[in-house]
Amino acid sequence: MSLDLQPGATGSRRAAMVDRLTSTGTLTDPLLRDALLHVRRETLLPHAYVRVSGPGADPIDWRLLDGSHPDDREEWLDLIHDDASILFQRDGEPLDALARGPVTGGHMTSMSTFIPATVEALQTLGLEPGHRYLEFGPGPGTSLALAAAITGAGRATGVERNGHMAAFAQRNLDRLGVGAAVVEGDALEGHEDRAPYDRIHSGIGVPCVPPVWVAQLAPGGRLLTTLATPTPSWPGQLLVIRADTGRIEAVLRGRPSGYRPMLGYRWLSALDHRARIKAHPGTARPTRLVPPPDDAYGFWLAAAYLAPGLVRDFQAETMTIVAPEDDSWAVAGPDDATVRVHGPRDVWAELEDVYARWVRADRPETYRVDLSDGAGIQRVTSGTGPKALSWSLPAGAAALRVLPGDA
Repeated sequence: MSLDLQPGATGSRRAAMVDRLTSTGTLTDPLLRDALLHVRRETLLPHAYVRVSGPGADPIDWRLLDGSHPDDREEWLDLIHDDASILFQRDGEPLDALARGPVTGGHMTSMSTFIPATVEALQTLGLEPGHRYLEFGPGPGTSLALAAAITGAGRATGVERNGHMAAFAQRNLDRLGVGAAVVEGDALEGHEDRAPYDRIHSGIGVPCVPPVWVAQLAPGGRLLTTLATPTPSWPGQLLVIRADTGRIEAVLRGRPSGYRPMLGYRWLSALDHRARIKAHPGTARPTRLVPPPDDAYGFWLAAAYLAPGLVRDFQAETMTIVAPEDDSWAVAGPDDATVRVHGPRDVWAELEDVYARWVRADRPETYRVDLSDGAGIQRVTSGTGPKALSWSLPAGAAALRVLPGDA
């Protein structure tokens, strides 16, 4: 294994990164800690985009940092060892001859997830030496390399849709010598060649769980994915465990953030309404709902499904929830007893109703997901009894292939 054990600028930055993750309590697994110390991120992330434009700009202005250029090197090293997502590829572009400096237009089609989220995901999976590991959407391969460093050479495989990215990541992983493989393919089909897998990690969000993923999970195995709701505001994280007996258990919980959804999935957006809301926030009325805290993840996840079609504008001064397809919105304030509403859909009344149901259900933070239905219906529930919250995920192949807003 060709891992960097030498001191120096990059090694000291990795050590500082690991110390930071450890001191905050994010990093607790000694195997992952060792991998983070020794896997050279700079080999996998030789460049990075920095967004120059503000929110809502179109086209977007970017600046490309080239890690091999002396004028970019310090900023690039700081960036790739910081707790931020690394913007890596625009519009599926080839990656071998990118020009440093300013560039305008395009949208990010690949990024390296911010380090705390990667650490949390890999620790949730509980990787051990000898595990067979499969990752969907590995991008430049940062989490795949860490998994390979733990599981051992020849045990970690990534399935990457973009051919340019797959070839680029494989070349850099080979330079590291961790023994990871990247294959070009469709993540929705899994990867039968090396199945079954002890651990499956999806770096892309899906609206429901592809049955083939569960079929390729070994007894005793774990699968972790983001469930992409119609809004980027309130994602879910789903952990699937196959017992040694073959029984499947799946637990869904709300999260502050999640992986980007699969190609073709388009989130709702509040950007087009921002100026109108600022000019005309709506008609004030009393409210029985004090704006729920941001970390009431169980409530917000339920709202994403039980009050569908809503998105939050997190840049607004007070809580602002928009139903863009219904030209309606709700703006909390100016105090906790009032809310301003606009449009044919009473957005806030729907949230009041979901919140009341969530409270009656004992404020659930986790939900069970039944993946065993022979008809492909994946049912979510907070428990049993008449007060339990429940809903169904978008059904089967149609949800995975024909997604909301898909062009």
